[in-house]
Amino acid sequence: MAGMLQLEVATPERMLLKEQVREVEVPGAGGALGILPGHAPLLSELGNGRLSYVLENGHRKWMAVCGGYVEVQSDRVRILADSAENADEIDVNRAAAALKRAEERILNPLPGIDVARALNAVARAQARLAAIKSAR
Repeated sequence: MAGMLQLEVATPERMLLKEQVREVEVPGAGGALGILPGHAPLLSELGNGRLSYVLENGHRKWMAVCGGYVEVQSDRVRILADSAENADEIDVNRAAAALKRAEERILNPLPGIDVARALNAVARAQARLAAIKSAR
């Protein structure tokens, strides 16, 4: 299909998406990456945040992704994420509670608390909430 990309998003547990899309915006480790058909080949570390893509019919969809890698070819984008969720699968109350817990662990660390793990939990929860907000 001219002017389209094959987008594949997978985690170690499952394949979330395999779809023809017009464009993709991915949170790279160094910032957002906008990808259109014909993009130069690229392999990059995936950041934490909101992934968006535009379907053939023009509708934009969102996902929360955290960690992993993105591979771009002229007609294909492959994402292997440590974790990923479609925005419509995310429980907003659970994500907000997870963010609050992680922030409390950082602000009031108890002995034995892994602060780096708490920071990662904050990033995951923020990505989930950003995806939900965009989808609404």
